[in-house]
Amino acid sequence: MNKLFRRDFTMVVAGQIISLFGNAILRFALPLYLLRETDSSSLFGVVTACSFIPMVIFSLFGGVIADRRNKRNIMVALDFFTAALIMGFSFALGRVSLVPLMITVLMILYGISGLYQPAVNASIPLITERNMLMQGNAVINMVGTLAGLLGPVIGGVLFGSFGIMTILYVSAVCFVFSAVMEIFIHIPYEKNTDGKGIFKSVSSDLSESFKFVKNEKPVFLSVIGVLALFNMVLTAAIIVGIPVIVVQIFGKSDTALGITEGVMGLGGLAGGLIAGAVGKKMRLKNNYLTLTACSLAAFVMGIAVLNSVPANVGYIIITAASFAVMCVSTLFSVSMMTEVQRQTHPHLLGKIMAMIIAVAGCSQPVGQAGYGFLFDIFAGRSYIVMMGAAVLAAGISLYSKKIFAVLEEEDVK
Repeated sequence: MNKLFRRDFTMVVAGQIISLFGNAILRFALPLYLLRETDSSSLFGVVTACSFIPMVIFSLFGGVIADRRNKRNIMVALDFFTAALIMGFSFALGRVSLVPLMITVLMILYGISGLYQPAVNASIPLITERNMLMQGNAVINMVGTLAGLLGPVIGGVLFGSFGIMTILYVSAVCFVFSAVMEIFIHIPYEKNTDGKGIFKSVSSDLSESFKFVKNEKPVFLSVIGVLALFNMVLTAAIIVGIPVIVVQIFGKSDTALGITEGVMGLGGLAGGLIAGAVGKKMRLKNNYLTLTACSLAAFVMGIAVLNSVPANVGYIIITAASFAVMCVSTLFSVSMMTEVQRQTHPHLLGKIMAMIIAVAGCSQPVGQAGYGFLFDIFAGRSYIVMMGAAVLAAGISLYSKKIFAVLEEEDVK
């Protein structure tokens, strides 16, 4: 691991820990605040869906920018901007109508994430050796899941004890501290000399990416399709379902929801550790099994909300299933990200990663909005929603088996 944890990689990891922790407590507290204030699953689903759309759109720009601009400067600028945005939101809260304000701020935050993450992902191959790429991606994923573990737990305690303003101040400090640290990172960068501006470059760069996928890696299109369907059917159900089930159906506290989402983060940490330890031994064609395991865990969540299951028992089952979902999904994500990086030309890395994230994620807002309404329609019978999502996702998982087998064959060419 000494070859992996060199100065620049270590500082990227440290900056990610701080920045993602601030992001995690925000993503936990803001939707929860909205759900508490409005008590509407439908509105919760619609707002979270709207907020996710900019991340899909801006991740495309993020890939272009990541390949054409200094990746360190991108991270620094976005962290400083996020801190300023949060302070502006804290001033406007209580002075502006809540729902429009929340939609606006969440859309901007997710848009920033869409610009930020491609820069991080595209920098990893530049600051790690090729034979350490799997471990490097595993570490970055573990950082995200560690933030996802601590953020909701601490956010739940802070939100329950001190309210939303404390969350805002803590997260703003995190973003400022991360930006200052990132100033001292060196990521190899060659200035683009084609004379094109960012917006003029988007069309040509994305066209180049689509040509690469169409002509050299058409299997990527099948993979993206599977991911898009899975995100719409299962990921969206879990994102909307867990807060609604824990807060509204089980009647648990903010801290209890924070613990559940923290345990989910712990599952991601476990998945990252497993990926780093056994990643080289994993067969890509078996990735459909990880998606099937996610589907099974979601079905267990449906069992947890059966009317015959006591709320406390159901809460424990939901929390345990959340751990399982995040563990196997992280294992899947690390494996897929590493494979795409291996099979993509270096100068296209940022754009290809951004395109996959954007296209595969474009269906998720549709699912989130739909599940918000479904949880209202099937109030008192939420198990129908979760079990139905699990069954559909299992079908997608089995269909993906042959696609991942083809992707594995492409790696050896």
